[in-house]
Amino acid sequence: MHWLALLSPPAPPDEATAPSHPRHEAAAPALAWWALQFSPRVAALEEAVVLEVAASLRLFGGPEALHQRVAARIGDAGLSLAALAWAPTALAALALARGALAQPGAAGAPGEACVRADGLSAPLASLLDPLPLFTLSAAQAQSPMLARLGCRTLGDVRRLPRAALSRRFGPGLLRALDQAYGQAPQAHAWITAPEQFQAKLELPQRLDNALALLQHAQELLRQLCAWLAARHAGIEAFELAWAHDAMRARDIGPGGRLLVHSAALTRDFGQLSRLLHEHLLRLELAAPVAELSLQAGEVRALEERSASLLPAGPEQAKEPLEQLLMRLSIRLGAQAVRCGQLQQDHRLEQMQRWVAWNESPPHTAASAAAPEALPLCPQPTWLLAPPLRLSLRQDQPVYGGAALQLLAGPQRIEGGWWQPAADGQSSLHQQRDYFLASSPQAGLLWIFQQRLSSEEEGWFLHGLFA
Repeated sequence: MHWLALLSPPAPPDEATAPSHPRHEAAAPALAWWALQFSPRVAALEEAVVLEVAASLRLFGGPEALHQRVAARIGDAGLSLAALAWAPTALAALALARGALAQPGAAGAPGEACVRADGLSAPLASLLDPLPLFTLSAAQAQSPMLARLGCRTLGDVRRLPRAALSRRFGPGLLRALDQAYGQAPQAHAWITAPEQFQAKLELPQRLDNALALLQHAQELLRQLCAWLAARHAGIEAFELAWAHDAMRARDIGPGGRLLVHSAALTRDFGQLSRLLHEHLLRLELAAPVAELSLQAGEVRALEERSASLLPAGPEQAKEPLEQLLMRLSIRLGAQAVRCGQLQQDHRLEQMQRWVAWNESPPHTAASAAAPEALPLCPQPTWLLAPPLRLSLRQDQPVYGGAALQLLAGPQRIEGGWWQPAADGQSSLHQQRDYFLASSPQAGLLWIFQQRLSSEEEGWFLHGLFA
């Protein structure tokens, strides 16, 4: 099991005592809907959203890549994370997230606003035992009595006799401990995104300034973007409607509406928010507004673009070649970016060798020097390894059932007598006569006749021309 716990930033001090504030109620499902793009197993657990992603790890490139994606993409929907934790159980992930968030000077990695807690790097008990009581709600509810018993951490509570713990505090505390430590299962009510999106928000106060509606409309936009992320979709238009206060003048209608269009299919919160801001700048309200509602236009599948291997724009194309090669070798692996080196050798197999780019020596005139003798015949672009022995018909080499016609040659190449053969390999000494041959089926071929000994005599196909 691989559970993630997502903790939103705490409410501002003036709203911390009002958990039923309309703003919090409107934003409550947004984080859960947004998390549905990573796994269908998403649930609300107290103030957090938890999701089980074991089946999705391979799809997103492994645990670390998935964690990075969650932390990096949360802003696309206008949402934010205070803490991100992962563990084998949902309660353990939530406890670790609370503990990490409460640490003095807790801060995320550079460029990230959320703190992280890893519950898979060590045995779960060794990570949970040092946590304070408030990280587990069932223990926090009994913290005064537990403190009098000398318990300060979850490990202290676990060391108490189980039978006595259940009698004094009820079965709830013991059950929560077992569920957090993975000794008992925990049931969850999975969250699903609705088929159609339409959200309403009652304003905490009546507003007669159209631009002042933007802050509250953004709460509905966050829900919309999260809902679109869950459906892997985008929109080109949405409608913002408002209801006037009941104490309005008689000649003023019950409300109004505003249709906002985008130039392209999107679910980016920043882009939709900017479009709405431009429309509200030119809007005049006929009466104070008491309620907002948001409805999505036509919803269509949004094709995700794969990360580009090459520079994304002209400004990135100006990157020095050395930096580009280094970035590619880090992304793809050192052996995936290789550099060819010319060798001072007449044998075709030994004329060049391929090494990892970061292992290639500096380019020098000596290393790049070509063989002294120029080839008499054009050389092929594709070499066969090993060469293919050809059959003979009336002393003529045959390929593809047809005799080959020799066009040019011979070009005699001899070398390698100075190189000892490795164990299990034939001698590197070569004595070959190369010819340019024509095949009715395959076109031009690069063949040679072996001249070493009677046992190794024969014709071989060594290369093809593109």
